[in-house]
Amino acid sequence: MNADAEIAVTRQDPSNARLAPGAATLAAAVEAVSAVAHAGRSADVALQAAEERADRAAVRAIALGTLRWYLRLAPALATLVDRPAADMPPLLRSLLVAAAHQIEYSRSAPEVSVHLAVDAARALGLSRATGFVNAVLRRFVREREALLAAVDRDVVARTAHPEWFVERLASIYGDRSLSILAANNAHPPMTLRVSTPQAVDAYLEELRASGREATVLATPPGALVLAHSLPVAALPGFSEGRVSVQDAGAQYAALLLDAQAGDRVLDACAAPGGKSAHILQRTPNLTLLAVDDDASRLAQVVSTFGRIGANPTRARTKLADLADPHSLDDEAPFDRILVDAPCSATGVIRRHPDIKLLRRAEDIARFAGLQKRILSHCFSKLAPGGRLVYATCSVMPEENEAVVKSFLASTPAARALAWPAELPRPPGAVARDVGNQFVTGAAPAATDGFYYACLVRAKNS
Repeated sequence: MNADAEIAVTRQDPSNARLAPGAATLAAAVEAVSAVAHAGRSADVALQAAEERADRAAVRAIALGTLRWYLRLAPALATLVDRPAADMPPLLRSLLVAAAHQIEYSRSAPEVSVHLAVDAARALGLSRATGFVNAVLRRFVREREALLAAVDRDVVARTAHPEWFVERLASIYGDRSLSILAANNAHPPMTLRVSTPQAVDAYLEELRASGREATVLATPPGALVLAHSLPVAALPGFSEGRVSVQDAGAQYAALLLDAQAGDRVLDACAAPGGKSAHILQRTPNLTLLAVDDDASRLAQVVSTFGRIGANPTRARTKLADLADPHSLDDEAPFDRILVDAPCSATGVIRRHPDIKLLRRAEDIARFAGLQKRILSHCFSKLAPGGRLVYATCSVMPEENEAVVKSFLASTPAARALAWPAELPRPPGAVARDVGNQFVTGAAPAATDGFYYACLVRAKNS
């Protein structure tokens, strides 16, 4: 059967016909997927249109699930269509992949998913393509075992990652790369940070009293993982700042920074503010400046400060581009600086599967150049004897130890510190020549992929 027989697809007003329950949800998810896959938008931006919808959680789940497996499903569907995918309208392409995701990965009966996709085509103004959608997806249902088996012979398609990333990861991590790819495709845990580590056991009981189960991690202190995710607003104590949602790997930033009472602290590239909040809650009697170059993201930091009840005289924010060497000219030196540098985000793919479609191999060198500029500028504002923690959520050495080693070679006043003996490293952490690399999903801490390096400035410099 030629499922691609002479389709003429035009964008039309949605039909007034009644849609099956769930079709509008699928249509909204398809629009978000198309915005990522064909317009290059981030999933966070693409999903903003669904924020006011009552079904926003379902829209988000379908969109992110589709993006997670897009690079496996799209090749399987391509064999069912007698024309290049590029010749199909983006919305139609995205609808087919999203529907295939529902067929393969959701609990719904395949026939129900096909029916919803046909109705979603109408909701998307693609009424003239309903026959095509029905034919392709019904054939996918019948043949998907063989189709996916053929696709899965290629590790790139089987793991649903771009080829450049799979190859680069294998060259860095060898056989371990396969476990990282698998972790990227798993649903991330919902990890919490209790603001007072000594109160973890009491908070665990509070969760259990509300019918929620969680596991306390051995490290970092104050971290626990929920057995089942839930809306943050439903977390006991969230609105009062007693608990925050923060990946276990991200919680090491404040611990490595080890700010002391009376310190002046700079959190560079601070949005959305989770690490700033941890620093402030860990050592209340310090002053902190949180900087970001995006006004809307900086507003998230302000919101985070409000939620934890931060003293506005001790917690400031500033809109500035730290790649500009003059952006901190009006600031006195800092005792502690956290440089959570912009990066490829290849360590957080499980939380942001759109990275698979958006990131390119050439982006790595571009980020590394930006990271070097920001690190150099921030270090120039570090007081003698002060400590700087360089961090990324990347698993690429070019953005991590290569950046730090290059900086150390050109900066006599800087030297690297070893990992603190009193702070247990998470399982799976890899010691590099400089710094430490966390890899995605290493049990039992199951952190995201982070890199950390601690630097100090000579006291006589």
